[in-house]
Amino acid sequence: MGDLVDGPLLAAIVAGYGTSTRVPGLAADLLVTDLDGWISAEWLLGDGLDLLLAAGRQRWRAAQPHVSAALIWKAYSFWLGVPAVFGWVAARRVPHLTAAQVLVRFDDRYAPARLGMRAGVPVSVLPGDPLAGAGEPRVSVVSDEGALLATLRRTLLDEHVTPLLDAVRGSERISRRLLLGSLSAGIAHAAQRAALVAGAPPGEVTGQLLRTFGLADLVEWNAERVRRRTCCLAFTIPHQRFCADCSYWKR
Repeated sequence: MGDLVDGPLLAAIVAGYGTSTRVPGLAADLLVTDLDGWISAEWLLGDGLDLLLAAGRQRWRAAQPHVSAALIWKAYSFWLGVPAVFGWVAARRVPHLTAAQVLVRFDDRYAPARLGMRAGVPVSVLPGDPLAGAGEPRVSVVSDEGALLATLRRTLLDEHVTPLLDAVRGSERISRRLLLGSLSAGIAHAAQRAALVAGAPPGEVTGQLLRTFGLADLVEWNAERVRRRTCCLAFTIPHQRFCADCSYWKR
């Protein structure tokens, strides 16, 4: 679906991250056409979960297992949220980032996890969108902004994040609040970048998205910055660099 990915979505993400090359945690063109080396996110919900956890252990070798699991989750959920947030903010188009539609690989030297979308990923749009009348079977038209945000929550949270979060918690002793805190921080950061690209108020956009996902209590934000209210546990690793939004490191 080139009109979605090669057009406004990819252009907005590239502008938001200030790069002329690929964004480290995403497939180069967002869509994955050559599946060699890529894993379905759906597989991570079952037998493939250890691939996610093993990637964390490999990346953060000095960390305890639950810490490396928390950090690979942080990386995964961050990059998962970027196309969804930018799609809605910059184009009012929501790609359905369900576990079945997302592909991932853990062998990239530049990112703990790199995510992409299947070439046939469905997308929801508003009635006035040019895609609405294109006759494309993968395009669903929703009635209004509220319905579009509800689709965003259902496809990203209910059909991907929540079952994967439950799988991670079933394997490692990590609190649900900690994992959701990483998701909320990732969404907030992406929302602020996307809002600047779209010329929208960053604080308002961030708040609207966090409320949509039910995560507004897990971060503090304004138009300039985001600060977590939960800990990703990175501080427990010797010589680990603190993140700019860290709740533990009081600057």
